[in-house]
Amino acid sequence: MVPWLGPEDPFPSVERSLGMNSGAPGLLAASADLLPSRLVDAYRHGIFPWYSDGQPVLWWSPDPRMILRPDEFKVSPSLKKTLRRVLRDDAWEIRVDDDFAAVMRACANAPRRGQRGTWITTEVIDAYLTLHRIGDAHSIEAWCDGARVGGLYGVSLGTMFFGESMFASVTDASKIALAALVAHLRRHCVALIDCQQNTAHLASLGGHEIARKAFIAHVRATVDAPRIPWRFDKRVLADLVGSGGAVPAA
Repeated sequence: MVPWLGPEDPFPSVERSLGMNSGAPGLLAASADLLPSRLVDAYRHGIFPWYSDGQPVLWWSPDPRMILRPDEFKVSPSLKKTLRRVLRDDAWEIRVDDDFAAVMRACANAPRRGQRGTWITTEVIDAYLTLHRIGDAHSIEAWCDGARVGGLYGVSLGTMFFGESMFASVTDASKIALAALVAHLRRHCVALIDCQQNTAHLASLGGHEIARKAFIAHVRATVDAPRIPWRFDKRVLADLVGSGGAVPAA
């Protein structure tokens, strides 16, 4: 049985998560609250929340775990062409933390194949906004002609980044934001991005599964490292496309 956590109860060991033969592989615990302090504690232990409106807060730690290593990010020829265009065209910008709440709302409203509704409720937005205010959550945003057209958000602890959700209102805008994030993380020796769940889209970009044991070991080794800086712009994309896409430094 999945344990119910009271306000002061610690998370159980991730090894107690439901197995692959259960109806909810990776489900670890449930609670009534989504306190920011519990949320940070969850990430520090390789656990994340995911639930639907009207459900209790459900906490997960699946085995295996989907990850993306920045050094293994796949830049297809078409994406490389797009990134070079973004670097050359002054209409395109990458902004960091311009409006974190707006990015979360856009992710909540993004259509998902095979899904109805969203888990990114007002309660969830409020909790992650608290993490954003204390410097533990960030948004990376793709802008074109003065409009936010794509982006993503996630949690950053030490040299570990936990990706949460992406959106795009124009083709490839979320990939542009992800590419900028990857390039920034490479520069600061961040070796792994948590992607939580296996999807074909992430696999096409270089994501793959690793054993939960290895994932947890990496989290423990990185979350207490000094914070990396969170100020960058689209020029980081030049790291992914070579000299053909370079732009002059400011």
